[in-house]
Amino acid sequence: MTHSTKEHLSTAELIRQVSEEMSRLVRDELRLAKIELAEKGKHAGIGAGLFGGAGVIALLGAGSMVAAVILLLAMVMPAWAAAAVVGAVLLIAAAVLGLMGKRQVSEMGSPTPERTIQSVKNDINAVKERAHR
Repeated sequence: MTHSTKEHLSTAELIRQVSEEMSRLVRDELRLAKIELAEKGKHAGIGAGLFGGAGVIALLGAGSMVAAVILLLAMVMPAWAAAAVVGAVLLIAAAVLGLMGKRQVSEMGSPTPERTIQSVKNDINAVKERAHR
């Protein structure tokens, strides 16, 4: 009877330890996922901001180009040339910001927390190996 009680306590202790380790593991994996998603969110936010800036500058550039055409048609004076130059400069700035935004978004990669998924897979494999022993 004492022998079976020791086995029972040993099994109970083992189950308690596994439960504690699994809880700690889940908390660690959630923490890792949160960090990874925050990093990806930062890149997405910067990229979106740069795309937005490119859109605003492109709108200003298009407005300047329209003003240049209007001035050209209305007065045929050198004022249209100044408006055309300003419009072209704004459109070039929009292109630069757009490319920077695209680079930021591409650096983000996939929105899934890939490192966390791989870590969970490794944990599952480790648990399976221990279970087979």
